[in-house]
Amino acid sequence: MKIVRVVAVFTALAQGTLAFVTPRLAAGRTTSLFAEESTFADAALTIAGAASSLRGKTIVVKYGGNAMTSAELKTMFCQDVAALQNLGIRVIVVHGGGPQINQMLEKVGVESRFEGGMRVSSPEVVDVAEMVLCGAVNKEISSKICAAGGRAIGVSGRDDRILQCVKEINKDGYDLGNVGRVEVVNTATLRQLLDCGICPVVSPIGTGLPGDDTAYNVNADVAAGRIAGEIKAARVLFLTDIAGVLNKDKELFPKLSIAEIQDLIADETITGGMIPKVSFATSAVELGVQGAFITDGRVPHALLKEVLGGGADGMGSGTGGTVVTL
Repeated sequence: MKIVRVVAVFTALAQGTLAFVTPRLAAGRTTSLFAEESTFADAALTIAGAASSLRGKTIVVKYGGNAMTSAELKTMFCQDVAALQNLGIRVIVVHGGGPQINQMLEKVGVESRFEGGMRVSSPEVVDVAEMVLCGAVNKEISSKICAAGGRAIGVSGRDDRILQCVKEINKDGYDLGNVGRVEVVNTATLRQLLDCGICPVVSPIGTGLPGDDTAYNVNADVAAGRIAGEIKAARVLFLTDIAGVLNKDKELFPKLSIAEIQDLIADETITGGMIPKVSFATSAVELGVQGAFITDGRVPHALLKEVLGGGADGMGSGTGGTVVTL
């Protein structure tokens, strides 16, 4: 099977037993990693080209949805992060954990509600969210990355004031409580960890601006996009529970520009919950990220496939997800 050949090539690359092709040679390869006509050599050149073009650069991954609740997908995700690190690619993971928060809120008897699609975050709700996200969820992810052969340290957005926030004022007039809008990202701490070969695994609980130690609940998509923009990441990937951006016939858009997204929102092709997702992606691109991916995290090894499957141009495998560019 092709996936077995791909894994074999990738393992050889990670172990240093297969040399990288030069970026110039890889750039000439147009065969997708998953094209039917691709050969073992095509796969090797595609992976090598992608790894060479991203070596030493940073990618940010928002990790959430079913990929977090499925034990098998969780293991695959952590293997992907470790493998990318072993290829010399710097990775930052920003994770959510809505289902886990809901379970704990029910267990401890704290009421929670949503307004305008956002969780109203009373101090009691934020306490539970911080306990869940910064505790069990965060440490499980970092531990599994290490177990897969990578290096990771779990941190909160409150640690060293990584995510500095002010209260989010909802445009529809809802009082969302302690939901934070990220104003400042402490990129120095993140860079220091990356320089040590460590993947920061960031839970989206922020703190206030200097002089304010309020704990704020931050949307993980927002946090990932803002971190990616501020650190000038090469890529940001949003692993979700959807295939990507679809047209009115439910067909996938493999690539969209910011202008095209604005047109699709205006003609109501993009509606509902997809609007904030593309907004986070476009914001990241506007802040300087080279490409933002809205990718189906339910696909096994989705992270590896999208980062390495497109070859040296790094614009996705072409088999799933939507890439947002300028």
